[in-house]
This record gives sequence, C-alpha cells and structure tokens, in this order.
Amino acid sequence: MRFGIFADVHSNLEALEAVLEDMQAQGVTNTVCLGDIVGYNASPRECLEIVRALGCPIVKGNHDEEASEQREVEHFNDLALASIKYSRSQLTKEHKEFIRALPLTRPVNSFTIVHSTLDQPGRWGYVFSCLDAEASFQYQKTNLCFFGHTHVPHVFIRDTRVHEFFYKKIDLQPDKKYFVNVGSVGQPRDNDWRSAYVIYDSSSNNIELRRVPYDIAKAQIKIKNAGLPMRLAERLANAV
Repeated sequence: MRFGIFADVHSNLEALEAVLEDMQAQGVTNTVCLGDIVGYNASPRECLEIVRALGCPIVKGNHDEEASEQREVEHFNDLALASIKYSRSQLTKEHKEFIRALPLTRPVNSFTIVHSTLDQPGRWGYVFSCLDAEASFQYQKTNLCFFGHTHVPHVFIRDTRVHEFFYKKIDLQPDKKYFVNVGSVGQPRDNDWRSAYVIYDSSSNNIELRRVPYDIAKAQIKIKNAGLPMRLAERLANAV
C-alpha cells in the first residue's frame, strides 16, 4: 500500500486540494491525517469536510481541540488565538463534536500516528531535539511512527542511540525505530513555502517527502477577506 500521510492543514484549502491532487497522481492508495486540520488560515469548515470525506484515520491536533471547545484559550500567541476564534465561528456544533471524538494517538496498519508526542500527547509538546524524541521512543511500540505539530519535516532514528536528520527519502531498516515528522500542508516553517506531506510505501518499505506548490496568492486573499491578521498571510510566503 502507498500511504499519503499529511499534517497541519490549518484551514488552507488551496494547499490541501493541491496535496490531494498530487497524492492521486503519485498512486496513493490510503490517506492518513495527523491533525490540526483547522486554525491559522481562512477555510476551516471546508478543510474539515474534505478530510472527513476521505474516511481516513485521523488524530486530533491542538488547534483542532481548541477550535472544538468554548473554554478560555491558554498558551496561544495572538495570531493563533485570532485564528482559533475564527475557526470556532465557522465550525458547526456537529463539526466540533466530530473533532472532540478524535483520538490523540492510534495504530494504522503496522505504524503509529500522533500529532505531537507519544509520552504525553495531550500536553502538545514539541519534538525538536533528540532528547525530545527519546521520550516518545519510550512509548513507541511500532518501528515506525509519524507525527506533526512542528511544521518541519525531519526524522529521528533510534538504534544504539537517537539521532536526527532532514530527509527526502528514507529506506527503513527493520532493526531501527523511526519517529518521522511529515511537515505541514498549510503552513510550512522550514523556509520552503510549498506544502509538505509524506508517501510511505509499505511494500518497498520506504518514505518519500513530497513538496507541492499551490495557489498561495488565493489563500492569502482569503485570509485578508476573512479579517484575520495579515501576518498570517505573509507567513505563508515566508515559511517560518
């Protein structure tokens, strides 16, 4: 099977549509979503409905969680807070109930998926270093786990120790564990504005990082028309 694994759509409809079109062209047979479907950009309802219609495995992200609740938002900066309030206004009660029911982690085929970390998935910690990754490896029961949240595609590998690198393609080895960040569809932060996602081919046992251009100008206009902070539109082009 060829799994198209994606994360951090963040309400960017143009990016999501481009990624799904690329998946089809690449012969993807199964899709998997690692959360944060909503937040930041201007099309939370449309993106959520498209991802739901895929019927694929999904885990909840921190923006998803906050958008589905009415509590006071903590630990979000002003940009994220503004986008959460917008997402809440766009989602229906039924949308929010769907999000609240999503799991934080789940097995898929022979691998695991999570939005943030495996050790405390509901605390929404970031994995930027080998030390961060080590905590998740302690809870990783499968050789392969995919995660998102940082918007930066890189891989942590555990054999006799934990090490990391940025990747374009990985040939998986059976005696190692892999904790793989698939990057972001809707708001990359690795100095490349193009959408990122991963294809995992379970037959050939390899992972390929895909980068997909999309109509960024259209997405930016939607952000402006929605009354969201223009910094969110500028950030799409800056990819930081």
